[in-house]
Amino acid sequence: MSVLYLANCSPAGEKQETMHKVPPFEWEVLSTRVEASLRGLSTVDDKTAWASGSEGTVIRTVDGGRRWVKKPVPEAQDLDFRDICAFDENTALVISAGLPAKIFKTTDGGESWVETYYNGNEGVFFDAMDFWNTQNGLAFSDPVEGHLLIITTDDGGETWQQVPKEKIPAAKDGEGGFAASGTCLTVYGDSNAWIGTGVNAARVFRSTDRGQSWQVAETPIIQSRSSTGIFSLAFKNALQGIAVGGDYQLDSLSQANAAITNDGGKTWALIEENPPNGYKSCVSFFGTPDTGQLIALGTSGSDYSLDSGNSWHYMDTAAFHVVSFSKDGKAGFAAGPNGKVAKFKALGISGQGHHQKP
Repeated sequence: MSVLYLANCSPAGEKQETMHKVPPFEWEVLSTRVEASLRGLSTVDDKTAWASGSEGTVIRTVDGGRRWVKKPVPEAQDLDFRDICAFDENTALVISAGLPAKIFKTTDGGESWVETYYNGNEGVFFDAMDFWNTQNGLAFSDPVEGHLLIITTDDGGETWQQVPKEKIPAAKDGEGGFAASGTCLTVYGDSNAWIGTGVNAARVFRSTDRGQSWQVAETPIIQSRSSTGIFSLAFKNALQGIAVGGDYQLDSLSQANAAITNDGGKTWALIEENPPNGYKSCVSFFGTPDTGQLIALGTSGSDYSLDSGNSWHYMDTAAFHVVSFSKDGKAGFAAGPNGKVAKFKALGISGQGHHQKP
Protein backbone atom coordinates (compact mmCIF):
# COMPACT_ATOMS: atom_id res chain seq x y z
CA MET A 1 0.00 0.00 0.00
CA SER A 2 1.02 3.59 -0.55
CA VAL A 3 -0.56 6.94 0.08
CA LEU A 4 -0.95 9.67 -2.50
CA TYR A 5 -1.07 12.95 -0.62
CA LEU A 6 -2.94 15.56 -2.59
CA ALA A 7 -0.55 18.21 -3.73
CA ASN A 8 -0.40 21.64 -2.16
CA CYS A 9 0.16 23.31 -5.51
CA SER A 10 -1.71 24.20 -8.68
CA PRO A 11 -1.13 23.29 -12.33
CA ALA A 12 0.77 25.75 -14.45
CA GLY A 13 -1.33 28.77 -15.30
CA GLU A 14 -3.88 28.26 -12.56
CA LYS A 15 -4.17 31.05 -10.03
CA GLN A 16 -2.96 30.22 -6.54
CA GLU A 17 -5.55 29.07 -4.03
CA THR A 18 -6.25 31.40 -1.16
CA MET A 19 -8.24 28.76 0.70
CA HIS A 20 -7.94 24.99 1.13
CA LYS A 21 -4.18 25.12 0.57
CA VAL A 22 -3.86 21.82 2.38
CA PRO A 23 -6.45 19.52 0.78
CA PRO A 24 -8.34 17.61 3.48
CA PHE A 25 -8.21 14.36 1.52
CA GLU A 26 -5.81 11.63 0.47
CA TRP A 27 -5.83 8.50 -1.71
CA GLU A 28 -4.49 5.29 -0.24
CA VAL A 29 -3.41 3.12 -3.17
CA LEU A 30 -4.27 -0.57 -2.71
CA SER A 31 -3.02 -3.79 -4.29
CA THR A 32 -5.53 -5.70 -6.45
CA ARG A 33 -3.19 -8.09 -8.30
CA VAL A 34 -5.07 -7.49 -11.56
CA GLU A 35 -3.98 -5.55 -14.65
CA ALA A 36 -7.40 -4.82 -16.15
CA SER A 37 -8.74 -1.38 -16.92
CA LEU A 38 -11.33 -0.90 -14.17
CA ARG A 39 -14.33 1.31 -15.02
CA GLY A 40 -17.15 -0.22 -12.97
CA LEU A 41 -17.16 0.41 -9.21
CA SER A 42 -19.78 0.01 -6.47
CA THR A 43 -19.00 0.74 -2.82
CA VAL A 44 -21.45 -0.98 -0.45
CA ASP A 45 -20.07 0.06 2.94
CA ASP A 46 -16.78 0.54 4.77
CA LYS A 47 -15.92 -3.15 4.28
CA THR A 48 -17.40 -4.19 0.94
CA ALA A 49 -16.83 -2.91 -2.59
CA TRP A 50 -16.96 -4.44 -6.07
CA ALA A 51 -15.10 -3.38 -9.23
CA SER A 52 -15.24 -4.53 -12.85
CA GLY A 53 -13.49 -3.94 -16.14
CA SER A 54 -11.78 -5.34 -19.21
CA GLU A 55 -11.15 -9.03 -19.93
CA GLY A 56 -14.25 -10.00 -17.98
CA THR A 57 -12.69 -8.82 -14.71
CA VAL A 58 -14.74 -8.66 -11.50
CA ILE A 59 -13.06 -8.20 -8.11
CA ARG A 60 -14.44 -7.77 -4.60
CA THR A 61 -13.18 -6.75 -1.18
CA VAL A 62 -14.91 -7.50 2.12
CA ASP A 63 -12.21 -6.14 4.43
CA GLY A 64 -12.13 -2.47 3.52
CA GLY A 65 -9.81 -2.87 0.54
CA ARG A 66 -6.90 -4.71 2.12
CA ARG A 67 -7.54 -7.78 -0.04
CA TRP A 68 -9.26 -7.94 -3.42
CA VAL A 69 -10.40 -11.31 -4.76
CA LYS A 70 -11.26 -12.19 -8.37
CA LYS A 71 -14.87 -13.24 -8.91
CA PRO A 72 -14.78 -14.35 -12.54
CA VAL A 73 -17.87 -14.73 -14.70
CA PRO A 74 -17.56 -18.03 -16.60
CA GLU A 75 -16.57 -17.69 -20.27
CA ALA A 76 -16.62 -13.89 -20.05
CA GLN A 77 -12.93 -13.19 -20.65
CA ASP A 78 -13.75 -11.41 -23.94
CA LEU A 79 -16.29 -9.07 -22.34
CA ASP A 80 -15.64 -5.56 -21.06
CA PHE A 81 -17.64 -4.99 -17.87
CA ARG A 82 -18.00 -1.20 -17.84
CA ASP A 83 -20.41 -1.00 -14.90
CA ILE A 84 -21.30 -2.93 -11.76
CA CYS A 85 -24.02 -2.41 -9.13
CA ALA A 86 -23.74 -4.19 -5.79
CA PHE A 87 -26.36 -4.45 -3.05
CA ASP A 88 -24.28 -6.25 -0.41
CA GLU A 89 -21.29 -8.60 -0.14
CA ASN A 90 -23.23 -11.38 -1.89
CA THR A 91 -25.41 -9.68 -4.50
CA ALA A 92 -24.21 -7.75 -7.55
CA LEU A 93 -24.98 -7.21 -11.22
CA VAL A 94 -22.43 -6.52 -13.94
CA ILE A 95 -23.08 -5.25 -17.48
CA SER A 96 -20.89 -5.52 -20.57
CA ALA A 97 -20.26 -2.90 -23.23
CA GLY A 98 -20.09 -3.86 -26.88
CA LEU A 99 -21.81 -6.62 -28.81
CA PRO A 100 -23.37 -8.81 -27.62
CA ALA A 101 -24.67 -6.97 -24.57
CA LYS A 102 -24.98 -9.09 -21.45
CA ILE A 103 -25.99 -8.63 -17.83
CA PHE A 104 -24.99 -11.16 -15.16
CA LYS A 105 -26.13 -11.44 -11.55
CA THR A 106 -24.63 -13.17 -8.52
CA THR A 107 -26.28 -13.84 -5.16
CA ASP A 108 -23.46 -15.85 -3.60
CA GLY A 109 -20.58 -13.40 -3.57
CA GLY A 110 -19.48 -14.11 -7.12
CA GLU A 111 -19.05 -17.86 -6.73
CA SER A 112 -21.64 -18.30 -9.48
CA TRP A 113 -23.25 -15.98 -12.03
CA VAL A 114 -26.51 -16.12 -13.99
CA GLU A 115 -27.04 -14.32 -17.29
CA THR A 116 -30.22 -12.24 -16.92
CA TYR A 117 -30.09 -10.20 -20.13
CA TYR A 118 -28.79 -10.73 -23.66
CA ASN A 119 -29.00 -8.51 -26.74
CA GLY A 120 -27.15 -9.26 -29.94
CA ASN A 121 -28.85 -6.73 -32.17
CA GLU A 122 -26.75 -4.48 -34.37
CA GLY A 123 -25.95 -1.11 -32.84
CA VAL A 124 -26.40 -2.14 -29.21
CA PHE A 125 -23.73 -0.75 -26.87
CA PHE A 126 -24.62 -0.41 -23.19
CA ASP A 127 -22.99 2.46 -21.31
CA ALA A 128 -24.28 2.35 -17.73
CA MET A 129 -26.65 0.83 -15.18
CA ASP A 130 -28.02 2.10 -11.86
CA PHE A 131 -30.55 1.17 -9.18
CA TRP A 132 -32.87 3.15 -6.90
CA ASN A 133 -33.09 0.20 -4.49
CA THR A 134 -32.48 -3.55 -4.48
CA GLN A 135 -35.39 -4.17 -6.88
CA ASN A 136 -35.80 -1.21 -9.22
CA GLY A 137 -33.14 -0.19 -11.71
CA LEU A 138 -32.38 0.63 -15.32
CA ALA A 139 -29.64 0.54 -17.94
CA PHE A 140 -29.15 2.21 -21.30
CA SER A 141 -27.45 1.67 -24.63
CA ASP A 142 -26.40 3.97 -27.44
CA PRO A 143 -29.24 4.70 -29.86
CA VAL A 144 -30.86 1.89 -31.80
CA GLU A 145 -33.28 2.90 -34.56
CA GLY A 146 -32.87 6.55 -33.64
CA HIS A 147 -33.56 6.36 -29.89
CA LEU A 148 -31.58 5.45 -26.80
CA LEU A 149 -32.26 1.83 -25.86
CA ILE A 150 -33.40 1.89 -22.21
CA ILE A 151 -34.28 -1.19 -20.18
CA THR A 152 -35.78 -1.38 -16.68
CA THR A 153 -36.15 -4.00 -13.97
CA ASP A 154 -38.43 -4.28 -10.93
CA ASP A 155 -37.15 -7.60 -9.61
CA GLY A 156 -33.52 -6.89 -8.83
CA GLY A 157 -32.27 -7.50 -12.35
CA GLU A 158 -33.74 -10.99 -12.73
CA THR A 159 -35.71 -9.77 -15.78
CA TRP A 160 -35.54 -6.65 -17.95
CA GLN A 161 -38.14 -4.77 -20.00
CA GLN A 162 -37.44 -2.34 -22.85
CA VAL A 163 -38.95 1.15 -22.62
CA PRO A 164 -40.95 1.90 -25.79
CA LYS A 165 -38.93 4.18 -28.03
CA GLU A 166 -41.96 6.47 -28.38
CA LYS A 167 -41.41 7.40 -24.71
CA ILE A 168 -37.83 8.57 -25.40
CA PRO A 169 -36.92 11.72 -27.38
CA ALA A 170 -35.15 11.00 -30.65
CA ALA A 171 -31.37 11.01 -30.60
CA LYS A 172 -29.40 13.46 -32.69
CA ASP A 173 -27.25 12.14 -35.50
CA GLY A 174 -24.14 10.61 -33.92
CA GLU A 175 -25.31 11.18 -30.33
CA GLY A 176 -24.45 8.49 -27.80
CA GLY A 177 -23.22 7.75 -24.32
CA PHE A 178 -19.74 7.17 -22.92
CA ALA A 179 -19.06 3.92 -21.07
CA ALA A 180 -16.16 5.57 -19.25
CA SER A 181 -17.24 5.04 -15.65
CA GLY A 182 -20.80 3.74 -15.57
CA THR A 183 -21.94 7.14 -14.30
CA CYS A 184 -23.36 8.90 -17.36
CA LEU A 185 -26.57 7.41 -15.96
CA THR A 186 -27.53 8.27 -12.38
CA VAL A 187 -30.62 7.98 -10.21
CA TYR A 188 -31.92 9.75 -7.11
CA GLY A 189 -34.70 9.17 -4.60
CA ASP A 190 -37.42 6.73 -5.61
CA SER A 191 -37.99 7.57 -9.26
CA ASN A 192 -35.67 10.26 -10.71
CA ALA A 193 -33.11 9.36 -13.37
CA TRP A 194 -30.78 11.25 -15.71
CA ILE A 195 -28.68 10.20 -18.72
CA GLY A 196 -25.86 12.33 -20.18
CA THR A 197 -24.77 12.05 -23.81
CA GLY A 198 -21.90 13.16 -25.99
CA VAL A 199 -20.23 13.11 -29.41
CA ASN A 200 -22.42 15.29 -31.67
CA ALA A 201 -24.50 16.51 -28.71
CA ALA A 202 -24.15 17.05 -24.98
CA ARG A 203 -27.67 16.61 -23.68
CA VAL A 204 -29.31 15.31 -20.51
CA PHE A 205 -32.29 12.99 -20.72
CA ARG A 206 -34.41 13.01 -17.55
CA SER A 207 -37.20 10.86 -16.11
CA THR A 208 -39.33 11.21 -12.97
CA ASP A 209 -41.21 7.90 -13.29
CA ARG A 210 -38.47 5.26 -13.02
CA GLY A 211 -37.55 5.51 -16.67
CA GLN A 212 -40.96 4.91 -18.17
CA SER A 213 -40.96 8.28 -19.97
CA TRP A 214 -38.26 10.82 -20.79
CA GLN A 215 -37.59 14.46 -21.66
CA VAL A 216 -34.32 16.00 -22.84
CA ALA A 217 -32.42 19.27 -22.35
CA GLU A 218 -29.45 20.85 -24.08
CA THR A 219 -26.30 21.67 -22.08
CA PRO A 220 -23.31 23.97 -22.81
CA ILE A 221 -20.78 21.14 -22.31
CA ILE A 222 -18.22 20.90 -25.13
CA GLN A 223 -19.49 18.78 -28.04
CA SER A 224 -19.24 18.04 -31.79
CA ARG A 225 -16.18 15.76 -31.63
CA SER A 226 -16.29 12.00 -31.12
CA SER A 227 -14.30 12.41 -27.90
CA THR A 228 -16.38 15.22 -26.34
CA GLY A 229 -19.50 15.52 -24.23
CA ILE A 230 -20.95 14.53 -20.87
CA PHE A 231 -19.23 11.59 -19.19
CA SER A 232 -20.75 11.65 -15.70
CA LEU A 233 -23.69 13.02 -13.71
CA ALA A 234 -24.36 13.40 -9.98
CA PHE A 235 -27.31 14.83 -8.08
CA LYS A 236 -27.41 16.23 -4.56
CA ASN A 237 -31.20 16.08 -4.53
CA ALA A 238 -34.01 16.01 -7.09
CA LEU A 239 -33.18 19.53 -8.27
CA GLN A 240 -29.45 20.23 -7.81
CA GLY A 241 -26.98 18.33 -9.97
CA ILE A 242 -23.80 18.50 -11.99
CA ALA A 243 -22.58 17.17 -15.34
CA VAL A 244 -18.87 16.76 -16.09
CA GLY A 245 -16.87 15.64 -19.09
CA GLY A 246 -14.78 17.42 -21.67
CA ASP A 247 -12.55 15.90 -24.34
CA TYR A 248 -10.82 12.65 -23.40
CA GLN A 249 -8.36 12.99 -26.26
CA LEU A 250 -7.29 16.41 -24.92
CA ASP A 251 -7.54 15.58 -21.25
CA SER A 252 -5.74 18.70 -20.00
CA LEU A 253 -8.33 20.96 -21.63
CA SER A 254 -10.71 22.59 -19.13
CA GLN A 255 -12.93 24.28 -21.71
CA ALA A 256 -16.69 23.80 -21.13
CA ASN A 257 -16.16 20.63 -19.09
CA ALA A 258 -18.76 21.07 -16.32
CA ALA A 259 -22.27 22.46 -15.87
CA ILE A 260 -24.77 22.64 -13.01
CA THR A 261 -28.56 22.56 -12.76
CA ASN A 262 -30.90 23.77 -10.05
CA ASP A 263 -34.17 22.66 -11.64
CA GLY A 264 -33.77 18.90 -11.97
CA GLY A 265 -31.96 19.01 -15.30
CA LYS A 266 -34.34 21.21 -17.27
CA THR A 267 -31.67 23.89 -17.72
CA TRP A 268 -27.88 23.88 -17.32
CA ALA A 269 -25.32 26.61 -16.64
CA LEU A 270 -21.63 26.31 -17.49
CA ILE A 271 -19.09 26.51 -14.66
CA GLU A 272 -16.82 29.17 -16.15
CA GLU A 273 -14.80 30.34 -13.15
CA ASN A 274 -12.69 27.69 -11.37
CA PRO A 275 -14.00 24.62 -13.26
CA PRO A 276 -12.50 21.17 -12.73
CA ASN A 277 -9.00 20.78 -14.16
CA GLY A 278 -9.18 18.96 -17.49
CA TYR A 279 -11.30 16.07 -18.69
CA LYS A 280 -13.32 14.26 -16.02
CA SER A 281 -14.85 10.82 -16.47
CA CYS A 282 -16.63 10.65 -13.11
CA VAL A 283 -18.15 12.92 -10.48
CA SER A 284 -19.75 12.02 -7.16
CA PHE A 285 -21.19 13.74 -4.11
CA PHE A 286 -19.93 12.62 -0.72
CA GLY A 287 -20.56 13.65 2.85
CA THR A 288 -24.02 14.44 4.18
CA PRO A 289 -26.44 15.82 1.55
CA ASP A 290 -26.29 19.39 2.85
CA THR A 291 -22.50 19.72 2.53
CA GLY A 292 -22.28 19.91 -1.25
CA GLN A 293 -18.94 18.08 -1.30
CA LEU A 294 -17.89 16.58 -4.63
CA ILE A 295 -15.03 14.61 -6.13
CA ALA A 296 -14.38 14.65 -9.89
CA LEU A 297 -11.64 12.62 -11.51
CA GLY A 298 -10.29 11.25 -14.77
CA THR A 299 -7.03 10.65 -16.58
CA SER A 300 -6.23 14.32 -15.90
CA GLY A 301 -6.28 13.76 -12.13
CA SER A 302 -8.63 14.54 -9.25
CA ASP A 303 -10.38 17.70 -8.10
CA TYR A 304 -12.76 18.50 -5.26
CA SER A 305 -15.53 21.01 -4.60
CA LEU A 306 -17.02 22.10 -1.29
CA ASP A 307 -19.87 24.20 -2.74
CA SER A 308 -21.95 21.80 -4.88
CA GLY A 309 -19.64 22.21 -7.86
CA ASN A 310 -19.66 25.97 -8.24
CA SER A 311 -15.88 26.12 -7.75
CA TRP A 312 -13.17 23.47 -7.85
CA HIS A 313 -9.80 22.88 -6.21
CA TYR A 314 -6.88 20.94 -7.67
CA MET A 315 -6.02 17.70 -5.86
CA ASP A 316 -3.45 15.60 -7.73
CA THR A 317 -2.54 14.10 -11.10
CA ALA A 318 -3.18 10.41 -10.38
CA ALA A 319 -5.25 8.91 -13.21
CA PHE A 320 -8.51 7.17 -12.31
CA HIS A 321 -11.67 6.35 -14.27
CA VAL A 322 -14.34 6.06 -11.58
CA VAL A 323 -15.11 6.94 -7.95
CA SER A 324 -17.88 5.53 -5.74
CA PHE A 325 -19.02 6.36 -2.21
CA SER A 326 -21.12 4.22 0.09
CA LYS A 327 -24.64 5.19 1.08
CA ASP A 328 -23.82 4.91 4.77
CA GLY A 329 -21.14 7.58 4.46
CA LYS A 330 -18.19 5.56 5.69
CA ALA A 331 -16.21 4.67 2.58
CA GLY A 332 -15.15 5.67 -0.89
CA PHE A 333 -12.95 4.06 -3.52
CA ALA A 334 -11.54 5.04 -6.91
CA ALA A 335 -10.52 2.68 -9.71
CA GLY A 336 -8.65 3.11 -12.96
CA PRO A 337 -6.13 1.74 -15.46
CA ASN A 338 -3.90 -1.28 -14.86
CA GLY A 339 -6.00 -2.59 -11.98
CA LYS A 340 -5.40 0.51 -9.87
CA VAL A 341 -7.70 0.99 -6.87
CA ALA A 342 -7.41 3.56 -4.09
CA LYS A 343 -9.28 4.21 -0.86
CA PHE A 344 -10.56 7.72 -0.21
CA LYS A 345 -9.72 9.28 3.12
CA ALA A 346 -11.12 12.52 4.48
CA LEU A 347 -8.86 14.24 6.97
CA GLY A 348 -10.87 16.30 9.42
CA ILE A 349 -14.16 16.00 7.54
CA SER A 350 -16.85 13.72 8.92
CA GLY A 351 -19.77 12.02 7.23
CA GLN A 352 -18.31 10.70 3.98
CA GLY A 353 -20.57 9.11 1.44
CA HIS A 354 -23.76 10.19 -0.31
CA HIS A 355 -26.05 8.76 -2.98
CA GLN A 356 -24.23 6.13 -4.89
CA LYS A 357 -25.12 2.77 -6.28
CA PRO A 358 -26.70 0.51 -3.71
